[in-house]
Amino acid sequence: MKKVILTLVTGAVLTTSCIGSFGLFNKLLDWNKGLSNKFVNELVFLVISPVYGICGAVDVLVLNSVEFWTGSNPLAKVGHVENVWGQDGKLYAVKTLKEGYEITRPTGEKVLFVYNKKANSWSMEENGVQKELFRFNEDGTLKTLLPNGESVDVAANEQGVYQLRMALNEGMFFAAR
Repeated sequence: MKKVILTLVTGAVLTTSCIGSFGLFNKLLDWNKGLSNKFVNELVFLVISPVYGICGAVDVLVLNSVEFWTGSNPLAKVGHVENVWGQDGKLYAVKTLKEGYEITRPTGEKVLFVYNKKANSWSMEENGVQKELFRFNEDGTLKTLLPNGESVDVAANEQGVYQLRMALNEGMFFAAR
């Protein structure tokens, strides 16, 4: 009886609200999807299908719990670079860092977006100058710093985005289709 109770308590502690990102399982899935064609993908999947179960179990029992309790994913894609098309029609390289992102413009200039866990804030660093963009308040709102040095607290939703646009454009907001 003691073993059953110990097993249930251990399971509850390890898996409580630990949805997580399933990093190990998704890495295996991405690798399999990256093979030559859909028939090879299916063949490899059928052959290694028990590995999917093992990776899923490791994610559920260990990695997602670590991610939940520490706030960081042990298998985060640090160093991964993804090319993204900007609204200006140009290609930008976005590199995942341990504490943020490095964006390389088409001109080669780099901009860093850094998360400060202690201050619970995001900053932008460009040409050696770092400027805080916003921080998370205790009540769930965001304290956003405006270019003129003032700050405004907004909700983290569509209404907050609207309020921020109004503050940035001195009360004028133009919509386009």
